[in-house]
Amino acid sequence: MSISRRAVLATAGGAAVAYASAPLPAHAEAGHVPAATTHVLRAAADYAVEKVRAVAPGVTGFPVATKFEKWTYSQNGDWVGGFWPGTLWMCWLHTDDDRFRALALDSARKLAPRRTDTTTHDLGFLFTPSWVTAWRLTGDDQWRTGAVQAADSLIRRYNPRGRFLRAWGALDDPANAGRIIIDTMMNLDLLVFATQQTGDTAYLDIVAHAETTQRLFPRADGSTPHVWDLDPATGAPVGPNTVQGYSPTSCWSRGQAWGIYGFTTLYRRTADARFLTTATRLAEYAIGVLTPNHVPVWDYRAPQHPHDIKDASAGAVMACGLLDLAAATGRQKYRDVALRLLTALAGTCLTRASARADAVVARCTRNRPAEDGVEVSLPYADYYLLEGIHRVLHPQALDRAIDLTMP
Repeated sequence: MSISRRAVLATAGGAAVAYASAPLPAHAEAGHVPAATTHVLRAAADYAVEKVRAVAPGVTGFPVATKFEKWTYSQNGDWVGGFWPGTLWMCWLHTDDDRFRALALDSARKLAPRRTDTTTHDLGFLFTPSWVTAWRLTGDDQWRTGAVQAADSLIRRYNPRGRFLRAWGALDDPANAGRIIIDTMMNLDLLVFATQQTGDTAYLDIVAHAETTQRLFPRADGSTPHVWDLDPATGAPVGPNTVQGYSPTSCWSRGQAWGIYGFTTLYRRTADARFLTTATRLAEYAIGVLTPNHVPVWDYRAPQHPHDIKDASAGAVMACGLLDLAAATGRQKYRDVALRLLTALAGTCLTRASARADAVVARCTRNRPAEDGVEVSLPYADYYLLEGIHRVLHPQALDRAIDLTMP
């Protein structure tokens, strides 16, 4: 295993306060933001906060997607349960209004049963923006302990023969046993967190999943499929596939964004330059196929591109990943594109025109091939829009919540 344990363990903190007080590197805050852009982003954040403030008292579970502009809910969180408490934390950072803090903690508590869930790879999505952030912002050790327990459940999905984390299905279910997806890159940071908090490098060994993803997913032009299938018995690659993309040879835009963000994060945690190289390759492809309005279509290689259904959630995730990549590489280009993405979302994708809407961001697509959630709102779009705005306007405050340290 070549991932640097020393680099990961060097950033381990004994308490949330230690994490929160670490200074950001100078280049993490570099780059002039035009006054007009600052105004647009601040207005978007203000709108988001007021929308969440108005809707939160009526939220009866974890928002999953909208139907006729109203949230539909999961009571156990599905795979998106971490984003509602995460959004509430972003609102708290923007306002210091302790009502958001109380709501975030109350919502996060409802995810407690999922700590022992071994049926999904999405424990990072569930526990990083909710429980890890809660620990970092409160110092209450119950959140740290619970996040580590979730990491313990996640590592049970590791297949050592193929060096991958299985995406879907119960551990004893042969269906999908060899299926891995690009989304899982976003769940690896939970394992790094567990390594930092316990000193146990068994979690970090499983980050070898990133090396497998890096070997299989990027094509020569930097695009990626959604899925790769492997033989679960031998680990041998079978071939690319898809569920939410147009085809095995297409490039699902949100998956590409997960890859940019996930590989950049893993570079920051491990100082492994290979991950930074991969993040850059994926970013260059995505930037090259963006349309002039800077709101990604749902799949960059679908036949109707560039005149196709949009996915604003892909734009929000991509903006966060590019801001991270700009800080990691010092390349202003990535920051400039991220600012254009965020201002495009703020200008054309917010729900300002609808008094009925529960969500902040519209024009999202969940699963176009299944005709499931087309032109709806999604909770991760709201979360990553606010995270992206904080990365630009309030990086020191955001660092308290999600740890922006560079190697």
